[in-house]
Amino acid sequence: MATYVFTRNKKTEKRIIESVRFGGGCINNMVLHLASAQMPFGGVGYSGVGYYHGKYSFDAFTHEKSILKTATFYDDVMKYPSDNKMKMKIVKLIFR
Repeated sequence: MATYVFTRNKKTEKRIIESVRFGGGCINNMVLHLASAQMPFGGVGYSGVGYYHGKYSFDAFTHEKSILKTATFYDDVMKYPSDNKMKMKIVKLIFR
């Protein structure tokens, strides 16, 4: 469904974006993908099939790839996955 890449190497970043099939993803981040209302969250293939008829059919059977890239000069621990419920509440509050 999603791909998350943590790298400073632009060649690795480009190779993964161009060669891996996924619905959405992030570079040097993970939490913001779920928190962003502007980025679709969904997969390809069976995990990406949804609405149909009219424009919905076009959207369901074509593929859009979204990418979010975070700079590496500041490494905030909030961007990494966690089972800390308070951390997730803070992230959700920030992105409302």
